[in-house]
Amino acid sequence: MNVTPTGSTRFESHHALERLPYFELLGPGRLALADPSLGPAVDVHTHLALAYLRPMQVDLGREHPRTEHYLLMDHPVELDIYANQNFTPGDLRRMKWDLIALSMTGLGMRRTHTVPNLLREMRDLRIEGAVLLPIDLPAISHNARTYLEVSRPHGELVCFGSVHPMSLDLAGKLDAQVALGARGVKVHPATQMIRPDHPRAMRLYELCGERELPVLFHCGPVGIEPRAGRRRSQVALYEPAVARNPRTTFILGHAGALQFDAALELARCYPNVWLETASQSLTVVRRMLREAPPDRVLFGSDWPFYSQAMSLAKVFIASEGDEAARRRILWENAARLLKLER
Repeated sequence: MNVTPTGSTRFESHHALERLPYFELLGPGRLALADPSLGPAVDVHTHLALAYLRPMQVDLGREHPRTEHYLLMDHPVELDIYANQNFTPGDLRRMKWDLIALSMTGLGMRRTHTVPNLLREMRDLRIEGAVLLPIDLPAISHNARTYLEVSRPHGELVCFGSVHPMSLDLAGKLDAQVALGARGVKVHPATQMIRPDHPRAMRLYELCGERELPVLFHCGPVGIEPRAGRRRSQVALYEPAVARNPRTTFILGHAGALQFDAALELARCYPNVWLETASQSLTVVRRMLREAPPDRVLFGSDWPFYSQAMSLAKVFIASEGDEAARRRILWENAARLLKLER
């Protein structure tokens, strides 16, 4: 796995990724593609700031000089572990405070998780499309509507919706989001606190299939979530959804996270299952390219938790010498699924 002159997959900071042949450093916090021919790419797993209890307090249209990713750019990064294992205990405390305690404010790291900051990082790295993934709870949030409104002027951004399965009038809420431009639906069992095989969730997937809306799951335990969320994210719980809804396309975000083997088996058994790379280790990304159905693997970063460069680096390394595989995972598969044009 010799990816640097020292043969290491560990870098003293994200900026040190410029030692790879794929990147150059534009300035503090900004990596860019060194060779434009490495693109284009579609990042199918991104978020903006999320708000709960109160309306969105972050100005999602404001640009900030630097994006404060939850894994800071000046922190060390190891590519061959699950991404959140790069967090220190202090990083985790700061991230959870920002996500939970500050979700009713415009303060903290989240204030930089805006449309212009995402688009700037995409331009630097020749990522020509990104999927925004809102996450809503019943009654106390309107992230889907907010995301759909702020993304409308930006053709690079594809926005999914979010309808909590326990909401009243599932079909009506889903259709309202489709009318605003939703191109799919995000389901996060750990955050939304509902099992993926719950009867109400199963009804949501059926409605998505009828409307040809792909469902992007947060799939698999990640090791840092609350115990109740971890129980609801076990990959075995997702099989009833994909088995009973063959008309619905399911994207397993994080490719099962710490249970990749189980997610890989679902992708092999069910033609309506896709895998997505966000947060996975370099070893697992290599396995996806080698063992998963080649036309059903997608690139994702989980921005702003992580820089898009870190996630791109793993795909570039894993696909070295196989340009066709690189094109599929970075662009062609997502373009086909989402009906995108260059």
